Amino acid sequence: MLESIPLFFALATSTCSGVLTGADRLYENPYRQWLEGKNVGLITNHTGVNCQLKPTATLIEALPGTKLIALFSPEHGIDGSSQSGKPVSSQGITHSLYGAIQAPTPEMLNRIEVLVFDIQDVGARFYTYISTLLKSMQAAAKKGIPFIVLDRPNPITGKHVEGPVLEEKFKSFVGSFKIPIRYGLTSGELATLANFELKLQCQLKVVPMKGWKRNFWYDDTHLNWIATSPNMPTLETATLYPGFCLIEGTNLSEGRGTTRPFELVGAPWINNKKLVNVLNNLNLPGVIFRMQNFSPWFSKYKGETCHGIQIHLIDRSTFRPIEVLLNFLSEVIRLHSDKFIFQPSFDLLIGNNWVQKKLKKGFSASEIRSEWQKDLQDFKNLRRQFFLYSDDDRKNQP
Repeated sequence: MLESIPLFFALATSTCSGVLTGADRLYENPYRQWLEGKNVGLITNHTGVNCQLKPTATLIEALPGTKLIALFSPEHGIDGSSQSGKPVSSQGITHSLYGAIQAPTPEMLNRIEVLVFDIQDVGARFYTYISTLLKSMQAAAKKGIPFIVLDRPNPITGKHVEGPVLEEKFKSFVGSFKIPIRYGLTSGELATLANFELKLQCQLKVVPMKGWKRNFWYDDTHLNWIATSPNMPTLETATLYPGFCLIEGTNLSEGRGTTRPFELVGAPWINNKKLVNVLNNLNLPGVIFRMQNFSPWFSKYKGETCHGIQIHLIDRSTFRPIEVLLNFLSEVIRLHSDKFIFQPSFDLLIGNNWVQKKLKKGFSASEIRSEWQKDLQDFKNLRRQFFLYSDDDRKNQP
């Protein structure tokens, strides 16, 4: 019964024609009962909205007897405006979980009876929102506080899985769990897997989506795309990101400081004419390359002209971002071995130290990829146990 819920919110999903997220289902039973009459802490940012773009915080506050007593923000802040790596400050009831403090402290959790997570992820291991998720689950488990994930789509599908599985000694905030770079799970599924594999003993519950299929890209959901961070403006950016974020671990510009981050890659010393010709001759699936100079207004090579390339997706279903990235780096190293440099962060992003070594030694992308196939297959087999959704919409009505 929804009599005690404001009519606007009770009817909020009636005009939504596509997928319903966990936030859209808050007022359904039994989910509303998990929150009703409790003191709630909410881990969220600007992406935490329902299908009508009403903030999840507002939806929770409308539940009878429920008090939202604390907000927790990930990297980029509660409003998503802070640039990558920049400090996020705490203010009022909003606590930053990025920087020196990466999980709610016991003091922050005082008086909280249930902790809720509602943030749109992008489906790549090094995107730090999932590290915030896992660390917050650990904090809730230690306090004995129930933890609820309001599930959202994996925007780059729940089918495609790619890249090396993180090695234990390379764990960091850009890789907090032994999963591949592109892991093909929703936040709710990933949380369930982590809770089991890491033995967190978190009192975890997931408010599932309705109508989501594993083969859906974000634009198949009919949900509005919200830039999940300052350098993630579009779904196309998110599709390229699992591969071309690795450029951050080199002395190439990944296009930060332009309107096309992760689509533009280059440096002042790149021979982009040769590079484009070589890359296009490889006939890599789903992508073509074009010369494009650019001048970043911040980040690497600020104010300098970078001789670069633009990556154009022509078939996202066949595009494999990590494999394309390896081919790209192989050719850059071959053409510019005297100037190209790997930064220490590359190994943290890729999750090991052997990919860099093999690239330097001239191993091909296919040879490198073959090295991680066994671990990747093991993960594929493991993750199936934690699926909440299938490709059959009739089975996605929990």
